[in-house]
Amino acid sequence: MQSLARKFEEWLNTVAADLRQKARRGDESNKPLLNQINYVPLHLFLSGKHDLKPTHAELKDWLHSGQVDVLRMSR
Repeated sequence: MQSLARKFEEWLNTVAADLRQKARRGDESNKPLLNQINYVPLHLFLSGKHDLKPTHAELKDWLHSGQVDVLRMSR
């Protein structure tokens, strides 16, 4: 069964550029971290833009599929 959830990059492209930049500033070359992603829905929530937030299923998919890291692991 295939998921109908958006991919992380698909969702991120729906977010205003200034908010994307604030969330990832200085770390753009790495895979996104969960705390960077949480920054965006928090600001969307505070500005009343609830329809732009990712769903629980999308967040879960991004984590389980490796599109987003929970922690930055040093190599």
